[in-house]
Amino acid sequence: MPNYTRNFIPGGTFFFTVVTHDRRPWLCSDAARTSLRQAIDKVRRNLPFSIEAWVLLPDHLHCVWTLPSGDTDYSSRWRLIKGDVSKSCADELADGPLSPSRLKRRERGLWQRRFWEHTIKDEADFAAHCDYIHYNPVKHGHCASPREWPFSTFHGFVKSGVYGVDWGDGVMAHLPEDIGGE
Repeated sequence: MPNYTRNFIPGGTFFFTVVTHDRRPWLCSDAARTSLRQAIDKVRRNLPFSIEAWVLLPDHLHCVWTLPSGDTDYSSRWRLIKGDVSKSCADELADGPLSPSRLKRRERGLWQRRFWEHTIKDEADFAAHCDYIHYNPVKHGHCASPREWPFSTFHGFVKSGVYGVDWGDGVMAHLPEDIGGE
């Protein structure tokens, strides 16, 4: 098994990719979105963080978070969020038998075990990752334009003037090849 090394920067800003188990496409269902929203709200009450950008796709999500000053513990936040979602809707969303390994670990079969993390280095890196997040539904063929995808922070970025409403329409956004982790 690979030795995963996480980068822990107190108060840092991080890009994450979180994937469903076997890439099952359940994340955009009403039950999943409601459960995920409630889990995030619950975790943020005890372990605050800022959500800078977000996109939810059927089988994975990408987001950028900023942790409070002095805080490095994004892993606990993801563990709690994924655990709460699993407890609240695994019976409804999980399908198929669980492997002996998942049974031993008492996993519900909704999520991949790990997540991918990247520490945001500077403003240019932040902007590139936000572009990646907002263009991702187009990249995966879920829509023709970022504005057509309802499960992202794109519309908030348009409202705040970061993007024009037609950003990404008919033109592939320039995205660095090393972004994604999916």
